Amino acid sequence: MDILLNVLEDKKIHQEITISGSKSESNRLLILQKLFPEISIENLSDSDDSVHMQHALSTQDELVDIGHAGTAMRFLTSYFAVQENRETVLTGSERMQNRPIEILVNALKDLGANITYEAKEGYPPIRIIGKKLIKDKAQINGNVSSQYISSLLLIASKLEKGLEIELIGKITSVPYIKMTLSLLTQLGIDNKFEGNFITVYPKKSIHKQTVVVESDWSSASYFYSIIALSEIGSEIQLTAYKKESLQGDSCLAEIYNHFGVETTFNQNSITLKKIKRSNTSSLDIDLKNAPDIAQTIAVTCFAERISCNLTGLHTLKIKETDRLVALHDELTKLGASIKVSDESLHLEVSTKINANVSIKTYNDHRMAMAFAPLALRVPIQILDAEVVTKSYQKFWDDMHQLGIKIDNI
Repeated sequence: MDILLNVLEDKKIHQEITISGSKSESNRLLILQKLFPEISIENLSDSDDSVHMQHALSTQDELVDIGHAGTAMRFLTSYFAVQENRETVLTGSERMQNRPIEILVNALKDLGANITYEAKEGYPPIRIIGKKLIKDKAQINGNVSSQYISSLLLIASKLEKGLEIELIGKITSVPYIKMTLSLLTQLGIDNKFEGNFITVYPKKSIHKQTVVVESDWSSASYFYSIIALSEIGSEIQLTAYKKESLQGDSCLAEIYNHFGVETTFNQNSITLKKIKRSNTSSLDIDLKNAPDIAQTIAVTCFAERISCNLTGLHTLKIKETDRLVALHDELTKLGASIKVSDESLHLEVSTKINANVSIKTYNDHRMAMAFAPLALRVPIQILDAEVVTKSYQKFWDDMHQLGIKIDNI
């Protein structure tokens, strides 16, 4: 499905939007719920990734296909490794079969796991023969995707002696590691994170409890961008959010101050209001703890004629697409002057936005959603727009609610 987004006639917005639960929290909790049936979950994400995760955890089939769901691939690798007497072939889409898994597989093998590659060495599909893991110490580089580390942490309390992980070198994506540990703490599973060592202690069972998933901050980023591009006085209320968030992307509230977006924290929601923007002409932001919002920020800067230097983006090259190359190519079509490296993006101030440009999405939900706010500036075409369901089922419905006209092309 390709769509055309037309410019809002009324740039002053007043709306209330309810956003599904965090995909990151939901997928962690779904694994933990399978290990500890005492857990009940509310406000679960309705994303494709979480749907794939639920199906994978409920099926008894040997072949488990998780499509484009990266978190499911990483988390399920460890989960199936400890399912004694079960053999599983874990696979995914063509892109997933070109996203590396070797670092996690090697760490699990060091713990005694039985995992082999079905095709290309170091990549899915993988064959996992579940067994009891006896060893309690693992090493993994600290600058890899935090999902590898969280995958190990999620099964750690079910190992006989628990697990101590040594993170080698510089540690990135710390908020996502802390999110996992905070959820363990919330469930009553003891752990500690000191220096480069993380320890999770064994736990046979937990008290019966209900966990309410906070709404997804990554999804909130698109509304921050929309308010940034709207008229002064515009407001959007988003539910359900809390000030003391486990999600690294909650740094949006501080970052978007530069764009004149004021965040007010209410009981179970946030209100985004457009106020007069400061005279910021250039931004320098290290996003190593929140790389998923890089696309949104880059597009906002382009639309607001602000130059930016975004760093800490090395993990974007192994996402649904190489997001840095994708951003370079699509922003260039719109008229941007942009340079990217393996871990950074530099955008110059642009004086013009080309209208009616077709934005390729590369099977990447965030490409579609990050570029959508440009409809407040020029008509824009989004190709393969249905890709948004990976993380945000009703995204286009919510865009329509804001007053953006959406036509199929």
